Amino acid sequence: MSGPNPNPRCPLGKLQPQVTDLEAVKREGWREQHILVVHLTDERLDFVERELIRQIGERLYGRQESRRG
Repeated sequence: MSGPNPNPRCPLGKLQPQVTDLEAVKREGWREQHILVVHLTDERLDFVERELIRQIGERLYGRQESRRG
């Protein structure tokens, strides 16, 4: 004889968004497809690394648009 389920599943649980580990996605992209995704303000980068990435980005995709609020 089985009693009531102590952890009933709510049908609305399927509608909750899945949390994505963005660092894991970036790491997998680099390791499997050799795609690098990095933000210029990433604190793990020093000035020289940031500048190199900025220059590569500008060479491949053009200058960033200035954002004015």
